[in-house]
Amino acid sequence: MQGLDAAWPLLRAAAAAAADLERSGRRVRCAPAADGTLVPQDTGAVLEWCPDGGWRSLLPPDDGRQSAFDLYLPICSATAARPIAIGHLGQSLDAFIATHSGDSQFVTGSANIVHLHRMRALSDAVIVGSGTVAADNPQLTTRLVTGPNPLRVVFDPVRRLDGRYGLFNDPAAPTLYFCARHLIAAGEAQLGTATIVSIDADDPRSDAALAAVFANLRARGCARLFVEGGGVTVSAFLQAGLLDRVHVAIAPLIIGDGRPAIRLAPQQKLRDCRRPQYKVFRMGGDMLFDCDLHSEAPVPADDQQLTRII
Repeated sequence: MQGLDAAWPLLRAAAAAAADLERSGRRVRCAPAADGTLVPQDTGAVLEWCPDGGWRSLLPPDDGRQSAFDLYLPICSATAARPIAIGHLGQSLDAFIATHSGDSQFVTGSANIVHLHRMRALSDAVIVGSGTVAADNPQLTTRLVTGPNPLRVVFDPVRRLDGRYGLFNDPAAPTLYFCARHLIAAGEAQLGTATIVSIDADDPRSDAALAAVFANLRARGCARLFVEGGGVTVSAFLQAGLLDRVHVAIAPLIIGDGRPAIRLAPQQKLRDCRRPQYKVFRMGGDMLFDCDLHSEAPVPADDQQLTRII
């Protein structure tokens, strides 16, 4: 945790500086300031802004902050000109995110919960589906870490939810509630404290409708979108080709049967299935796969090595 705690203010500063550096068009090296933020400086530089790719770490591999940079710099590098959308799921060994009753608190451990809060703090908007709200009644704030609360977005195309849930009734962060246009009464603008936004597509669950949600958020200045759950919602945005990365945290837990994690249209042959480039992080007792959906990994070589990692 020491390396992650030391890296966190630098990551927040990197995210805050990205838009201005993008506009400058310059390559800039930055060093930690006394207050933990970043200053443009070659001496002691730990990060470099590259106009064609965003932030690059200058740390040696054995620096305790490097793992945090590896995981979080892609979202810190995003700007309006180069936006990002990241999905997340926490699942059991047998690929379920909850029991059939919806009990999901908590499949993954406390380290992954803190990771969610860090992702919220680095994001402009956090998106969840109606099933997650109904099952977990989440706050979607950053109360476990330092950093701003994101815009909270609830995607509920068939309008399952009413105004009883906490995020529709607290002022901690602004909230948008997306649902089908025909389910909104004339003159209706609010669900509790949340602003109602219409989904104008003929099919409010179609790929076009999902793309329209993202377009609406981009128009509001949200360059960093975090689709936090649940399985149906993350799968829908993934199937529509709208995600750039996906974080899958796998817990050493066997549920047996329950609510599934990622579910996409089936393929007949393995060669047609996606095999994204990935990094793996130990996160407490869980393993987090950080998958780059724009890069294909090679088919694994016939490697007979055995290495214990935990």
